[in-house]
Amino acid sequence: MTKQFRIAVIPGDGIGPEVIDAALPALEAAAATEGARMNWHRLPYGADHYLATGETLPDAGFAELRDGVDGILLGALGDPRVPDNQHARDILLGLRFRLDLYVNFRPCRLLHPALCPLRERDPRTPGRSIDFAIFRENTEGGYLGQGTAEHVGTAEERQVTHEIHTAPKVTRILRAAFEWAKANGRTRITMSDKSNAVPAHRLWGRLFAEVGAAYPDITQEHRYVDALAMELVRDPERFQVIVTNNLFGDILSDLGAELVGGLGLAASANIHPGRPGLFEPVHGSAPTIAGRGIANPLASILSGSLLLDHLGLAGAAERLTAAVRADLDAGVTTPDLGGTASTTEVGRWITAWLQHSRS
Repeated sequence: MTKQFRIAVIPGDGIGPEVIDAALPALEAAAATEGARMNWHRLPYGADHYLATGETLPDAGFAELRDGVDGILLGALGDPRVPDNQHARDILLGLRFRLDLYVNFRPCRLLHPALCPLRERDPRTPGRSIDFAIFRENTEGGYLGQGTAEHVGTAEERQVTHEIHTAPKVTRILRAAFEWAKANGRTRITMSDKSNAVPAHRLWGRLFAEVGAAYPDITQEHRYVDALAMELVRDPERFQVIVTNNLFGDILSDLGAELVGGLGLAASANIHPGRPGLFEPVHGSAPTIAGRGIANPLASILSGSLLLDHLGLAGAAERLTAAVRADLDAGVTTPDLGGTASTTEVGRWITAWLQHSRS
């Protein structure tokens, strides 16, 4: 019997609808290689809906996303007509916190050697092989919005943000990183914090050692975040799995994305194992290029690969990633990667590759 999946689609703002429209046929073609069918449930939430109705994510919409779908695919959020982007925060951060999507998973895999901005190594050595994953704690840290603001707008303004880390939530993100490493043949995990300057981060070090004791076959190392940033530029190949807090994960994952081609290829998954997840490119809504047909859809397509894998369609996920590799090899890319193809043309090329390779 055909496997059926109901996926909520929130195209969002700016280039979001363009990259989503290019990605959906490719996801369908990849899923079909495993006899699966994707049933898209398109939802209107975004700036247009917010400006027309005053709603960001209504309770009924949230309940549907929580209970009525197998996954959520998001295009992008952010619109200059909403200066404070309240709708984006309510939808994206709201879903992360309210669905308890505590793992932000960011793969950093170099799919084509020309995409790496680092200078070439000694020509006698092999080409670069960057392939690491970042596990970012997604529900705590400084992103909870807790703190105080005093004397705003005066010369005495004082802003305080509480950075919160709790043992249960730190433990579960550490365990998720170790479990993924074990399941995917990774042999080293790097935990990053700034415990030499932020006493609260010492909790991470203690729990890293405690959780890691159950995984003796995995090498465990610690790096202060500033040192890790330098090492990622100097020798990114040595890293396999990085686990860190919300703020540092946000920063390091963009650095990782640039090492393998930029935000146009940066996919992400917000997940809680065993529950529907939220999958999104991280390039933002890019309103200055919206409607021009030049937005890069590869990050959305690769986010779709993460979605397929989360649904148990690992083979289809790999086929979709292989299609992106083939597209890069063929040079069918948007202008940000040096090509002349449109958003739609890239999506169609990848879809056709998948359909032809299956036949």
